[in-house]
Amino acid sequence: MEYMHHLKQDKKFSALVTDPVHERIKPHKNIMLQLISSIMSQQLNVKVARIIYQRFLALYHKKNPTAKQIADTSTETLRSIGLSNAKASYVKNVAAFCDEHKITDKKLHAMTNEAIIELLTQIKGVGKWTVEMLLMFALGREDVFSIDDFGVQQAIINIYKLHKLNKKQQREKMLKLSAKWLPYRTYACLYCWTWKDNAPVKPSK
Repeated sequence: MEYMHHLKQDKKFSALVTDPVHERIKPHKNIMLQLISSIMSQQLNVKVARIIYQRFLALYHKKNPTAKQIADTSTETLRSIGLSNAKASYVKNVAAFCDEHKITDKKLHAMTNEAIIELLTQIKGVGKWTVEMLLMFALGREDVFSIDDFGVQQAIINIYKLHKLNKKQQREKMLKLSAKWLPYRTYACLYCWTWKDNAPVKPSK
């Protein structure tokens, strides 16, 4: 795999690059629903998130709803499937924005990562991290570096022993290190998350 070979050129990072991870990074259809699903699942375990999303689809007879259909759904109805008031509001915000701006899969696939982040973070309830996850796991973009993700940060800080640096210095160093991984930074993030899940987080020195 080209991305594995490339990432292994970084000697300190190479130990993380073991099994292929590219199967997790591929384009999906109906990006709007992927974004809505992501918002619904935040701070929930996978099983609960899946149940709520199935209840959501059931509101539309198990068919993928249009942006207008979702925007026209009352907050009370969305809360009835288990969403908080805030999440129900954010879901409606996404749908209304996508309807108003004619957001389609084709339109998003033609845009750069930076342009998509700038566009979608205009929606109340949608932050940069959420859009970065969308770029990786729904749009299949291979070169997204989620520097504000806690798991990514912890992996890099420990692997490269950045504990003694202050937050600003750590951020600058992480950006410099990530430049080595271009154009496969999404895969680097995946390996960081794998390391975070499987390796103990060493205490700061």
